[in-house]
Amino acid sequence: MSEQGLLDGFAPPAAPTDRLFFAFMPDAAAAHAAEALSLKLGGEQGIKPRAHAKERFHVTLFHVGDFDGLPLQTIGRACKAAEHVQAAPLPIRFDRVTSFRGAPRRLPVILLGHDEGGALDGFHDQLETQMHRAGLVEPGARRRFTPHMTLLYGHQSVPEQAIEPINWVAKEFVLIRSLIGQGRYIVMERWPLLPASEAARP
Repeated sequence: MSEQGLLDGFAPPAAPTDRLFFAFMPDAAAAHAAEALSLKLGGEQGIKPRAHAKERFHVTLFHVGDFDGLPLQTIGRACKAAEHVQAAPLPIRFDRVTSFRGAPRRLPVILLGHDEGGALDGFHDQLETQMHRAGLVEPGARRRFTPHMTLLYGHQSVPEQAIEPINWVAKEFVLIRSLIGQGRYIVMERWPLLPASEAARP
């Protein structure tokens, strides 16, 4: 901010401390396989492994926002929106690794797959619709959704290549609180994915 802005009584906005997002998290076997691949790719670029990285692997479904402090009202509205999402357990399969664009020497190395039957897209659309109804998304706004899971941030780009598939069945989705800059995730709430027969039970 300019000196004149400070003289006019405007303080710089506080940096966000908390990030909220909905996600699928891999089961233990998938997280272990992802960790092994992350260590291999990171080792090829001389990147030291991050502590507890395996515990933070996730597939982002919807980014609620970044906030200065914990927004309790927003969390409440987001949780109520999530309660209206209904879906059966979803198979997730990643069979390719590549890089997204990013800052120099901080390129996201990600897993990609094929959304067979559009199940993941359908789940995302349903969640986004409920977020619209909760007033947590600007009217008419639609977000592009590319199912992926970030393994690490690389120094160099990784060309797209096939890998031994990493897969699991998502049986729940979660709301995660990320403490920005601290590398910590806190699961705020969980919602099970139930077969239609169970979801219909009173």
